[in-house]
Amino acid sequence: MKAVPHPLRGYFYIGGAALFWGIAATLGRAAFTGRLLPGGALRAIDPLILSQSRATLSLAVLLPVLLMRRGATALRVPGRDLLRLFLLGILGVAASNYLYYLAIQRTNVATAIILQYTAPVWVLLYTVARGARRPSLRRTAAVGLAVVGCALAVGFVGSGGLRLDTIGVIAALLAAFSFAFYNVGGHSVLARYDRWKVLLWVLGATSTFWIFVNPPWKIIAAHYGREQWAFMLVFSLISVLGPFSCYFAGLQHLEPTRAIVASCLEPVFSILIAAIALGELLRPFQTAGIVLVLVAIVLIQLPERVARDVELVVEPME
Repeated sequence: MKAVPHPLRGYFYIGGAALFWGIAATLGRAAFTGRLLPGGALRAIDPLILSQSRATLSLAVLLPVLLMRRGATALRVPGRDLLRLFLLGILGVAASNYLYYLAIQRTNVATAIILQYTAPVWVLLYTVARGARRPSLRRTAAVGLAVVGCALAVGFVGSGGLRLDTIGVIAALLAAFSFAFYNVGGHSVLARYDRWKVLLWVLGATSTFWIFVNPPWKIIAAHYGREQWAFMLVFSLISVLGPFSCYFAGLQHLEPTRAIVASCLEPVFSILIAAIALGELLRPFQTAGIVLVLVAIVLIQLPERVARDVELVVEPME
């Protein structure tokens, strides 16, 4: 029997996912620069290989566990839903990740994050257009506060702002669409399947995508040692397996707009963790951004005044 959605539990799961991603952001910076933590060193890892390995290694950990606990038969899904899951993995998870790193490469972190975190706007517009949600001042204000809060938190004001590059900007916006896509599509699929089955097939699709983008012989040619592979394994658990299991669990309890606004905690946690672990200075504008994100999350979870007989759910994607 499927669990009854519980909003507070959903926010707890989404917050856990954001915390995982915040820790992963700090570790990812260490991997790209070769500086692990104060007093430690690590040979720099190519961002493309790190992105690929985190999905593939997560799949390598999850698959045998589910096979032992449930068996292959219990993990099967009908062909139509299998196509949906592969679309979620390729056009959602893999595409958002790949395009996000491309945006960082062509612009900067602030530009990539603020454009990617316009995703709550696209989710809100989609749910309103499909008639799944009525537009309300409170919901619109919450989405707007979340976007502005992310912009301030990542240093959009007072540290160079946006760095425009046509390809980079397009990549960041497409990453936002991909992020919005797997929030809406994931919510509808998770209404029928448990999160572990969904996560398994999404990771399978993502790993397949990465094989075509970056074939195995290119990874072998990088000649990474045991330290790098150990780091990538830990990174995969922290940046993919842990957070996506939490995020998909959250989507089972929250509709997409609320879930994606709550996900704006990711840059908040990234900033706070960097300040604690790496001693980075937290500027006043960043503090203001963190406050705005928290206000947005509180605002959007407040109950809407709607008729009791109106069921507001997201329609399954066709």
